[in-house]
Amino acid sequence: MNRKLVLLNAVLALIVIYGGVQLRNQYKAAKAREAALARTRVSATPAPPFVPLAGDPPVLPSGYKDVAMKDLFHPSRNPDVPVELPPPPPPPPPMPALPTFHGQMNLGDGPMALLVEKPGMEEKAIKPGDTIGQFKLVDVNTSDITFAWTFNGELVRRSLRELADKTPAAAAPDARSSAPAASAPVAPPPAARSALGPGEITPYGTKTCQPNDSTPEGAVVNGFRKVSFTTPFGKSCLWEAVK
Repeated sequence: MNRKLVLLNAVLALIVIYGGVQLRNQYKAAKAREAALARTRVSATPAPPFVPLAGDPPVLPSGYKDVAMKDLFHPSRNPDVPVELPPPPPPPPPMPALPTFHGQMNLGDGPMALLVEKPGMEEKAIKPGDTIGQFKLVDVNTSDITFAWTFNGELVRRSLRELADKTPAAAAPDARSSAPAASAPVAPPPAARSALGPGEITPYGTKTCQPNDSTPEGAVVNGFRKVSFTTPFGKSCLWEAVK
């Protein structure tokens, strides 16, 4: 019995001695590591460069547009204010027909045009500056005539040939036709007509028509065109220069 106790005590003593040796070795190793760490010099890492943060954008009213348009509690709100444009002006009325040209004359105080406002109305002698219907006579010469529409002042220029009265004149009844044929005087034979061309030149740059000239209206001879028109004294003609 005593041997067993002595052996057990010896084993326990050996275990305690072994544990103390191991603990001492670990203690020395820890001290050596601390000393090595104390002798190690660590270099400092440089700090990154300073970069300032981006500034906040300015507050603009347009940034809150969606708040007003997409507000569920007020779906009728809209930042686009409707602008009501005025109604367009009515179109201008169509220009009435120009007066009919029946001729012109000059009694010493300027040219006058013989015009008829509408078919069947009385013929009037109009000077430049006078009005006839809705038109004011601005200018008249031997080749063209100019009107101003009193509605908006628009100028209208036409040739005398365009505005000449083209309605054929009614032939007056011949009172002598009812008389006996025996008592009617014998008319002389008409003079022979031939294409004579333009006559003498006038101060207006036109040329006169020669008697018994059979050149048709609109013909061009030597740079002049034959133009016919009606006057209070009958049908007349002239030769105007071709432009």
